[in-house]
Amino acid sequence: MEVVPARLEYWMRDYYFSTEIDIGCSGVENFSFAELRQLFNITPDDLDRIVLRDSRTLGDPDLRTAIGNRWGSGKAERVMATNGSSEAIYLTMRSLLEPGDEVVVLDPSYQQLFSIAESIGCKLKHWRLQFENSFRPDLGEARRLIGPQTRMIVVNFPHNPTGTSLTPAEQDELIELAAGAGAYLVWDAAFAEITYDSPVLPDPGERYDRSITLGTLSKAYGLPGLRVGWCLAAPEVLECLMRLRDYTTLALSPLVEHVATRAIENGDLLLHPRLAQARHNLELLLAWSNRHSEFVSVVRPQGGVCVFMRLNEVADSESFCRRLADEHSVLLVPGTNFGQPNFVRLGFGCSTRELTEGLSRLSEHFHKYHQLQPHVTPVHQTASSA
Repeated sequence: MEVVPARLEYWMRDYYFSTEIDIGCSGVENFSFAELRQLFNITPDDLDRIVLRDSRTLGDPDLRTAIGNRWGSGKAERVMATNGSSEAIYLTMRSLLEPGDEVVVLDPSYQQLFSIAESIGCKLKHWRLQFENSFRPDLGEARRLIGPQTRMIVVNFPHNPTGTSLTPAEQDELIELAAGAGAYLVWDAAFAEITYDSPVLPDPGERYDRSITLGTLSKAYGLPGLRVGWCLAAPEVLECLMRLRDYTTLALSPLVEHVATRAIENGDLLLHPRLAQARHNLELLLAWSNRHSEFVSVVRPQGGVCVFMRLNEVADSESFCRRLADEHSVLLVPGTNFGQPNFVRLGFGCSTRELTEGLSRLSEHFHKYHQLQPHVTPVHQTASSA
């Protein structure tokens, strides 16, 4: 299998560690281990008792129980703890898909959610989210795409990078479409608990046994360095995933599992302050975008901590973002990583101080860019004239 290059990861390798200001990532502000020890009362004795032996393939029982209690209706037997949700995605796709299988994917989307299937040789059908429709998922289009040949439907709501989501009724309809086709429904719930004007959507596994729900501590919980994710699925699906995992990572570290268990058991202590910060930052970002409407257009997200921002006078977001990084030391993710060159992903989950400074530098960059290229026709005018 020739793996499709992960363009977003290439971009992050170039700029994540070399820039001062990060307004490109899609997660909340990170927590330090000192903060975790204080919040959860982790003592040196707690750490000293950990034996660095091999762990279980599906994860430590305490960790699986914690995940099941918080996200899986108390069903630990449906839980597999993974090395980030990226491992869960890889194991799911490689275990359940074969060349030629039909897979319905959101477009734009986080690349791992479709490129692994593409690398396997699956036939991708794109469920497109249109800026002109405020990125709202069109269930009518989903009905046209999903049929008897559909093997898997892959979605992430709230969505990365647009922040759009489904209503509970729309989620019900999507589950019915998956059930009618007998397809697996891969439900990436990385941002499930970061919502603004809509309720948190429940795990589809409560109603549909061929659903596979993915989660992570990286996005809403500010712990990407732990590399802890999970997969909620029927035990027979987890059995398929285990057979492949026997040849890859085998398991998690007991040290990581201990910290992750404490984090999940006390999850609200991490989630609530970051959600409050995200709400505040979102209003700052929307006010900034209104003041810069000649340069950008932003759809208010329903969840998550990023927006997919249209650049009204920039056709090549990649060169724009490279100059922003090189000249202003600001990380922003070009829409070329999502197949849309006149957009950028802007993350607002960072500290308010970092967001404010990042937007200030971005404003300066826009004005400089505009002065250097006054001949550029605004993208929205081009679209309307077409």
